[in-house]
This record gives sequence, structure tokens and C-alpha cells, in this order.
Amino acid sequence: MAIEYTEEKRFTQDQVQALFRSVGWESANYPERLFKALQHSDTVISAWDGDHLAGLVRVLDDTEMVAYMHWVLVDPAYHGHGIGGHLVELVKAKYHDYLFLEVMPEESKNAPFYQKHGFHLMEDGRAMQIVNRG
Repeated sequence: MAIEYTEEKRFTQDQVQALFRSVGWESANYPERLFKALQHSDTVISAWDGDHLAGLVRVLDDTEMVAYMHWVLVDPAYHGHGIGGHLVELVKAKYHDYLFLEVMPEESKNAPFYQKHGFHLMEDGRAMQIVNRG
């Protein structure tokens, strides 16, 4: 399998929704908002198997100090092929000059994946959010 990685935002709303549905994420229920969010994100690196969107990572940054990696996801049919890890490594390379590269795994079971890629748990840190399904 030859996976192609790109920062070109060539995905469609339907492709993005299908990817998010494949992993069971609530964001898939808001396809227009999801697509718009990705189009306006600082960086989106996507993984392609031909015309199939196999995975992506999104990063929000302030252009200098902090880059926040959000939404690292891979279609379950492609798990075990190193796609997620490669996406993370591409982000690390792109943002290597930033003071902070942060990630907030929304499920604690995913923390070891990020630790394997050099991230560590913040001392005394806790994730917080407000959800506006409106």
C-alpha cells in the first residue's frame, strides 16, 4: 500500500465526514462545520490511499510559540500501517522551531501513542472543554 501525504486541502466534505464516521467521532454529525473548520485550520496533513482519505491530522498555531495538534485520526481499515505515527512525525518536523507542540488526547487510552512519539504528560495538567452543540 502506497500512502501519499499532503498538506493540500483537497478532501471533500463527504470524504471528511466518512473518515470521522469511521472512527465514531461526534464531529461527523456536523459535516458543514467540520469541513469549514478543516479548511480554516493552520495545517492539515492528510493521508491518501489513491482517492481514499485514510487519515489526517490538524494543527492550530500562533505562528511562533505554540502549535496545538488536534484530530489525529486514521480509518480503522488502515490501522497498524504506521499512518498515524507518520502524521505525528510530519507535524513534529514542521513545528520543530516552536517552543511548545501540544496535544490533548481526548481519551486517556491514547496517551501511550503520543508518548511513543516523544510527548509527555504535563505535570498537574488537566484537559478542559465546553461543548456547544447548539
